[in-house]
Amino acid sequence: MTVSATRWDMTNVYPSLDSKEFKNALKKYKSALDEMEVFFKKASKEDSKTEPKKLGKLLGESVDRFNALFELSGTIQPYIYSFVTTDSRNQEAMRILSEFEQISVRASVLNTKFQAWVGTLGKAAVKKAAKTNDSAKVHEFALNEAVEQSKYLMSEAEEVLAAELTLSGGNAFGKLQGTVTSQMTVDFELDGKAQKMPMPALINLRSHPDEATRRRGYEAENAAWEGVKEPLAACMNGVKGETLILDKKRGREDAVHASLDFARIDRATLDAMLGAMEDSFPMFQKYFKHKAKLIGKDKLAWWDLFAPMGRTDKVYSWDEARDFIVTNFNKFSPELGTFAKRAFDNNWIDAEQREGKRGGAFCMGVSRVKESRILANFDGSLDQVGTLAHELGHAFHNECAYQANKTELQQATPMTLAETASIMCETIVTEAVLEQVTDPQEILAVLEAQMNNASQVVVDIYSRYLFEKEVFERRAKSELSADDLNDIMERAQKASYGEGLDEKYLQKFMWTWKPHYYSSGFSFYNYPYTFGLLFATGLYAIYQKRGADFVPAYKALLASTGEARAADLADKFGINIRTKKFWADSLAIIGKRVDRYCQL
Repeated sequence: MTVSATRWDMTNVYPSLDSKEFKNALKKYKSALDEMEVFFKKASKEDSKTEPKKLGKLLGESVDRFNALFELSGTIQPYIYSFVTTDSRNQEAMRILSEFEQISVRASVLNTKFQAWVGTLGKAAVKKAAKTNDSAKVHEFALNEAVEQSKYLMSEAEEVLAAELTLSGGNAFGKLQGTVTSQMTVDFELDGKAQKMPMPALINLRSHPDEATRRRGYEAENAAWEGVKEPLAACMNGVKGETLILDKKRGREDAVHASLDFARIDRATLDAMLGAMEDSFPMFQKYFKHKAKLIGKDKLAWWDLFAPMGRTDKVYSWDEARDFIVTNFNKFSPELGTFAKRAFDNNWIDAEQREGKRGGAFCMGVSRVKESRILANFDGSLDQVGTLAHELGHAFHNECAYQANKTELQQATPMTLAETASIMCETIVTEAVLEQVTDPQEILAVLEAQMNNASQVVVDIYSRYLFEKEVFERRAKSELSADDLNDIMERAQKASYGEGLDEKYLQKFMWTWKPHYYSSGFSFYNYPYTFGLLFATGLYAIYQKRGADFVPAYKALLASTGEARAADLADKFGINIRTKKFWADSLAIIGKRVDRYCQL
């Protein structure tokens, strides 16, 4: 399906990449870095014996300077990305991004130096000093986190070198993966018309109502990946190789260790969640088997996983998708509905499918204007309506922080909690659809959308976790070939999907197009999604009991996700995330939907 959709408007940020406003912002950013370096050279000479009031002033001024610096970069970078992600052939934007990234190495180095310095002060000295200065006091969580993470720093010279080399190492490999996958097109006949399809559009055919079309799309996709698998394997090896070396030098226990700290959770929490996920596989296999039965098969092939069920003739126009989302957001909270309308009315969303544009969807905050921008690939399906709601949830999360006047450091939210609002908003929309339909075939279609999403976030995410874990373990010994990566991916899928899928038709090339694997700065960009789904599911159950009274506490949670560990924030709602019970209870809610699905 191809449905007309909007492109985003960035003109209130800067007029253009060659405008004087944008160039002045770059100059201001460089000047701020210069000033910060001079300031920090003097400040870092102080130690834990320094008088608390003097130390508090230095810490306060440090966080103030960092906040100003991050507000600038948090405006400049999203602006450049708005061009790069929608047109990978825009060479000027790519050049400017490269220049900005090289400049930003200085910010990364300063952040590392600051973390190391605060680490030498220790928590006791920081606590005393923070009491004497307002800026330091409201950023005490960030300062204490810097003390803790300073244990995993290399020497200053090594950290500087690592920051500089990653531009031509892991970061460059990540860019290459994005460029290769976004520029690929495949000749494909759809509805009797031969056309060149960009890969995101081809991948979206997985939800086409016609099985023959889905299978041809799957086969065309795999043939295309076969042609580029070696350069993409090189990208994977480059990113993971760099990460392994740096993790070892920094004293990390294993590849998962850093991700746990970034996620602000502990191993007990991850193990509890993974255990509950594994226990739920029979429940999801029940769903897969019933779906196979409904389409007349013993087992699902990969191209059947996303097959629409029930009545599938509904295609949402852009206006219909907008109105449906705004209306149902209003029912949850008028403030949420008004916010979504503002996003649509002001063209914050780039949803048109086109060649050269990145696949998938994301939301990015634009600090200076205190707005967000959303990239999607809208095709009129219910799935894509859910995706829009999901990304608008991220934008609302940003809005809560903006309204609460949170600083850039206070907004530094871990991915585990970053998915809370997005999945909540997605749930609001899908539950709204389910409430409105009465025809059994329509109910089946909506439940299918819910079950498909949940199975991806629980079952498929588990396979991605297994895949990445083994890739790290084996990459520590030698480089991996594309065939090695295919084999690891297939075995990971067999381990999680089990009897739910036909083992002859899995998707061994899943690793090629998922950008999550190609970030040297963020490994295991997978299990936080499951955390988000199950945490938001638990919160939604609380909302159903409390109604409108839940909303203020929920907004306060979203505004403060950058200022506490996940377990502490969950405690405010009576949730213990370190026990399997919480995760199992959330999965049981999904289980009831599986039971209803299987009755149709």
